[in-house]
Amino acid sequence: MGDLRTDYLIIGAGAAGLAFADELVSRTDDHMTIVDTRPAPGGHWNDAYGFVRLHQPSAFYGVGSRELGSREIETQGSNAGFMSLATGAEVTNYFHAVMNERLLPSGRVTFLPSHMASLNGNVEDLATGETRQVEVRKKTVNAAYMTNSVPKTHTRKFTVAEGVTCVPPNDLPNLMADRDHFTVLGAGKTGMDTCVWLLENGVEASQIRWIVPRDSWLWNRATTQPIDAFFEVVYGSFLARQQAIAAALDPLDLARRFEACGMWMRLDPDVEPSVYRGATVSEREVELLRQITDKVRLGRVRHIAEAEIELEKGTCPARPGSLYIDCTAKPFEAGAAPAIPVFNGGQITLQMIRYPQITFSAAMIAYLEANFETDSDKNRFAAPIEIDETMDGFVRGLIPDFANRMNANSDPGLRKWVLESRLDGFTRMAVNADKTDEAKMAILKGLKTSSMAAAMNLPKLAGLA
Repeated sequence: MGDLRTDYLIIGAGAAGLAFADELVSRTDDHMTIVDTRPAPGGHWNDAYGFVRLHQPSAFYGVGSRELGSREIETQGSNAGFMSLATGAEVTNYFHAVMNERLLPSGRVTFLPSHMASLNGNVEDLATGETRQVEVRKKTVNAAYMTNSVPKTHTRKFTVAEGVTCVPPNDLPNLMADRDHFTVLGAGKTGMDTCVWLLENGVEASQIRWIVPRDSWLWNRATTQPIDAFFEVVYGSFLARQQAIAAALDPLDLARRFEACGMWMRLDPDVEPSVYRGATVSEREVELLRQITDKVRLGRVRHIAEAEIELEKGTCPARPGSLYIDCTAKPFEAGAAPAIPVFNGGQITLQMIRYPQITFSAAMIAYLEANFETDSDKNRFAAPIEIDETMDGFVRGLIPDFANRMNANSDPGLRKWVLESRLDGFTRMAVNADKTDEAKMAILKGLKTSSMAAAMNLPKLAGLA
């Protein structure tokens, strides 16, 4: 194999890498070489369990140039009344189409699947072991810095005795017919998805035990609908959010205020969550999850034996013959990817710069790369938001998020790009709002005032954190 020459070496063909490449193809004439260890584009979606769906509407996920799914309102299931959520298969097919129908036909993208690349440009073919050097004329883009961990491929942090069946949720549909009891391990979005799927597929709540290491605050999906019919709900929640930040006395008080205004929810009314992981759910899903009364709150699992489950804070008896579903993989491990400058000489490190939108963040980083000259100019709009599931960490993350939004609004070109971006979802709702609608105008006016007050109180909250 000969050496390669490219303008941008992009390491990772997941959602972030493809969103970056898609935007750069639109903005420049540069050549990109995209490298991924998987045999197909789409990142962790290639390993997702069959019943996974997006948390938030498909309308603002994916890449900027191509719609994902439809903008229709669902009428059935736990998402009834809200905009459609793409299934895992739909997302995977979408990213394959982005590569094969958008990026490769441009003639300016080379894709190397089943390859591993290092930041110094060395690329290894995982099938043959052959290596070659990529000559990078401009920059290396690390699109794998915030890599997702998924149940199918993650390494368990607990042990399982012989005779106990413990599987990722990928295997659940094929095994459930032979079981009359299920133990779900983990209370993140995957654990919630699994419990909801079981309940919606005929399993009684009494047949489910749920290991809940820590309760988390849940984002109400009703506030994430980027269509005019939901304007009062969406922008009313934005207003209440800024008012809560402006008035909060400490991070926990902030969480309680978010709950009081209907933006956040909790799993059980009598258990106060200690973390926030960004899971977005509907009130119907919460109602279903509350039907499960056999919840074990003794920390993370350490060992599963036939007769007993050992956890961090104690033990509990095991149900003979229960099928254990491992949902303990965490999308982003806190501290695993500390915030570093996005633009740093010859390297771009894709990170979250608009919370919680990773694909929008990647596309915006590509726009900055194409339209601004110096790293300092670009980084002014791209302060990285470090993932930290504690409420203290969440509050600290609000500061760069606020700064990026305000700075972007101060630049005419960037402000126009945000307005036109499919991945933003919400700015266009405000700009296109009926100026004669007094209720809408009052919300937007209040939002402007409360945002200033929130920005003033944030340093105090972060100091307390």
